[in-house]
Amino acid sequence: MPAFDRITESHFLPAFDFAIERQRAEVEAIAANPDPPTFQNTMESLERSGLLLERVHTVFLTLCSAHTNPRLQQIEAQVAPLLAAHRDSIFLDRRLFVRVDDLHRRLSDLNLDPESEWLLKRYHTDFVRAGIGLSGPDADRLRTLNAELAVRYATFSRRLLEEANELSVLVTDRDQLDGLPEDGVNAAAEAARSGGHEGAYLIALTLPTAQPALTYLHDRALRERIHRASTERGARGNDNDTTDLVREIVRLRAERAWLLGYDSHADYQIEDCTARTVANARGMLESVVPAAVANARAEETALQAVVDADGGGFRLEAWDWSYYAERVRRDRYAVDEGELRPYLELERVLSDGVFYAAERLYGLTFQERHDVPVYHPDVRVFEVFDADRTPLGLFLADFYARPSKRGGAWMTSLVAQSRLLGTRPVVINTHNISQPPPGEPTLLTLFELKTVFHEFGHALHGLFSDVRFPRFAGTQVPQDFVEYPSQVNEMWMFWPEVLANYARHYRTGEPMPREMVDRLHAAARFNEGYRTTEYLSASLLDLAWHTLGADDRIADVRAFEAEVLEKAGFSLRTVPPRYRTTYFEHIFSGDHYSAGYYSYIWSEVLDADTVRWFEENGGLERANGDRFRQEVLSRGGTADAMSFFRSLRGRDPEILPLLERRGLRATTG
Repeated sequence: MPAFDRITESHFLPAFDFAIERQRAEVEAIAANPDPPTFQNTMESLERSGLLLERVHTVFLTLCSAHTNPRLQQIEAQVAPLLAAHRDSIFLDRRLFVRVDDLHRRLSDLNLDPESEWLLKRYHTDFVRAGIGLSGPDADRLRTLNAELAVRYATFSRRLLEEANELSVLVTDRDQLDGLPEDGVNAAAEAARSGGHEGAYLIALTLPTAQPALTYLHDRALRERIHRASTERGARGNDNDTTDLVREIVRLRAERAWLLGYDSHADYQIEDCTARTVANARGMLESVVPAAVANARAEETALQAVVDADGGGFRLEAWDWSYYAERVRRDRYAVDEGELRPYLELERVLSDGVFYAAERLYGLTFQERHDVPVYHPDVRVFEVFDADRTPLGLFLADFYARPSKRGGAWMTSLVAQSRLLGTRPVVINTHNISQPPPGEPTLLTLFELKTVFHEFGHALHGLFSDVRFPRFAGTQVPQDFVEYPSQVNEMWMFWPEVLANYARHYRTGEPMPREMVDRLHAAARFNEGYRTTEYLSASLLDLAWHTLGADDRIADVRAFEAEVLEKAGFSLRTVPPRYRTTYFEHIFSGDHYSAGYYSYIWSEVLDADTVRWFEENGGLERANGDRFRQEVLSRGGTADAMSFFRSLRGRDPEILPLLERRGLRATTG
């Protein structure tokens, strides 16, 4: 664990300078080595280089995303172009590439083990994709583009965080919160108090368009106010406006792709994923659009009928959907999320749900530790032990929202597992759950419940990593494969044995009534048209931005967005994209998810098929967990990712389980 109790902001710039210089010296020794290249003196040496820089950077990014401040944001803006230039200095070093290329050409004669052979292939690909074939002005321009993009990514994240905090909705009249569960009211009061608004209530914005409070609030005007605050992020013409950044990022990415020989940034990104081509990724999305939109239209009709029956006298709007969807679900399935939440208390969900499923499947045990320094008092540390009681790694949980944390939920590896380096994994799950006042329970929504299981699936991917080279550790797999293990882990939240173990009333300890469980299962596909449509629209919007050419110019971001959605068949004004362009942090705060938001549903094809495999083989059984661990979770990025699925399933994935899960089979055929 990093010594978070001794690290201060003033340490980072000197640490970055020192670590960059150290790796430069390490790489220079490899590139200038007079001895002929061998796997050991070139590839293994590259894997051993930059360890200090990786550690400094990981700690820094953890703080920047989970507990930032103005000084860290300033440092981030300074460091981003330095790191981009440093990476270019390695992957555009022709002396280094000559050594790697020599080994790559002699690959069949080197007698390498499969992981070492894959490492050599991946490094060769990394050099080619980084632009090693460019020279002169083109290589200089590439370096400039990478540096400019790095600065803009950091700026986008900073502006969005500041914008979200600024647009948090302050409520002074308690009556306006009628319908919001009591713990939600208490959390809003605590957030207001922490922000200096004693006696008021603060509704903080979560990252997606749809805000959780809209499910409960009876006050339609307040619902509209919250929704408009959500959708206005980054598009208000103030200092935190992101429209200029979006245009610049898209233009710079397109130019970089052109320099590297690709028609678009999406072509460049997806080539190195399991989808391989933009046509494949877009084809998957578009094949689901008609059925999803048809389902959403039917859902909209049902919601409008409730409005009319109430004598509402208004046309359903986006800020009404969640509220009336909850009404319909309650009436049709007798499922009331407010009724469910007392059975979804965070501590029980974690220990008796998430950890319990991991123990049953994989033999893991967890011991909380209080002697480990953390970066915020809310962060909890658990030592994880394997089935034979040997230490496996550390799992950190950072559950609660705060103004210093960016939105959403994610997993990070603070330390990556590697047999070459002798390191064991340290992973973090970061969430944005509203924190109740001291002494009050944390009751989860169904979405938050799903997210806790989902992110722990990523954590297992990191914890179970069993690779030699750090380049392949844990979740370092293609972007459209990385969500696969995490989505599989979601299945256990409603698995009968697991649900019965954690779903107990936080006051009485009584288990969730059987009839409530049955109603919950019956409502599993409810509102799926909405959920699928909001996701697909965001995914196609991502591809639209990133299939623009280097000469394309977009004058009006919102007009372009509207045109793309209309052309794709998303004409429902009541179902906005999960993320609109100006706050689409996944794709504009870095390269990782850019042109890759499609990966969630792409991975879900694998996930749904694997869930069926678990069901066919008895579900929550150690033999199944051990097999999934062996074939998928432990492998990291050590081979072609799809080979892991085929090893597990014995064939290529089938789409039918996904369509059935989302209730799309009949329409799609």
